[in-house]
Order: sequence, then structure tokens, then C-alpha cells
Amino acid sequence: MQLDQIFSPSVQHTLDVIGIFVFAISGALLAVRKNFDVFGMAVLAEVTALGGGLFRDLIIGAVPPAAFTDLGFFVTPLLATVVVFFLHPHVERIQAAVLVFDAAGLGLFCVTGTTTAYSHGLGLTASATLGLATAVGGGVLRDVLANEVPSLLRWDRDLYAVPAIVGATMVVLCIRFDALTSLTSGLAAATGFVLRLLAMKFHWRAPRAWNRRSTVTED
Repeated sequence: MQLDQIFSPSVQHTLDVIGIFVFAISGALLAVRKNFDVFGMAVLAEVTALGGGLFRDLIIGAVPPAAFTDLGFFVTPLLATVVVFFLHPHVERIQAAVLVFDAAGLGLFCVTGTTTAYSHGLGLTASATLGLATAVGGGVLRDVLANEVPSLLRWDRDLYAVPAIVGATMVVLCIRFDALTSLTSGLAAATGFVLRLLAMKFHWRAPRAWNRRSTVTED
């Protein structure tokens, strides 16, 4: 099965839009917490939702990137901004649900990012790396623009990149052994999703430097 046949175009587009919307919600919510105006909310929503895919497309030479050729991709974060602008107290109350959908987007994008990169001629390791970048790149840009240490780099945050790495690794292993199908790719996405949920539930965190003696505390 060819990589571009794993999902039908309509299904792929729908999944992408859902992931973009959920990531955009998280960006707009951070802007509210930072007391940004509506323009700042829209900017954080756009970069959170599209940043990872934009980086991937530029690296693989898929230009102009899909974020600029598909109006739905660009408009969806703006719709998320409108939702948060008017309903952010309600959205905050369902933050747990938003995090669940964010985890689903993470699982989906680590798979689609990896397969897209491989379809454009990259090797397995590079494809998995871009799968990770697709899944987490927007969140890194969001935190940088909001003047925060990216959650991806903080030891006191639940695992985020690791579930994406596992999902992307499963994809390249399936490619390596000619076993990538809609079922196995869905399993890889589900694995990333479930690992992220478990990390949030049990507060799994990556270890810090061995025998760390520093008494400095983080903000």
C-alpha cells in the first residue's frame, strides 16, 4: 500500500482539521492567561495549530506549505480564537477534555507527519524526527512567543514528546517491515494518544541528570 493511500483524502483532511482546531484552542487559551488581546490570541492559535506542519513542509520542500494553500487550515485556528474569545470561561472548565483532544492530535500528527516526510523521500530516522516536529513544533513556538520555557523542555511537566516519539517510531518500523496499513498507522496514533493520557494521569516525567546535586529551584 502506498503511503498516500493509508487514509482517503477526505478522511485525512477531516482529521487534520480536527487536530488543528484542538491545538489552536490550547494556543488561544494560553493567550487569555497571558492577557493578550484578540490579535495575540489569533497569532498564538495559528502558530500552535500550524507551526509543526509548516516546519515539516518547509524541510521536505512541500512548498507552498499546506497551511497557505488550504483555506480551511488557515481559517480553523481563527474559528478557535472566536470560540475562546467569547467562551473562554466555559472552555477553561472543560480543560480536561481539551487536553484529551490535544493528546489525540499529538497521536495523529506524529503519524501523519512521519508518513508525509517519508513520502517525500526522507529516510526512516529523518521521517520519525519530522513526525515528532509536526506533533510538538507548534506548542514550542506557542510557548516561545508567550515568553515561557517550552513545556517540551521542562522536567516538571508530564511527558509530551515521548508519546510522539513512540508513535513516530512505530510508523517507521512498520514502513521498514512493509507493514504500514490503515490499521497499523491507527495503532501507532492510538499508542501515542494513550501514552500521553497515561502520562497526564500518573504524572510521568523524564528523568533529570544523573546524581543531580543542584539546589536551584525552577520557577
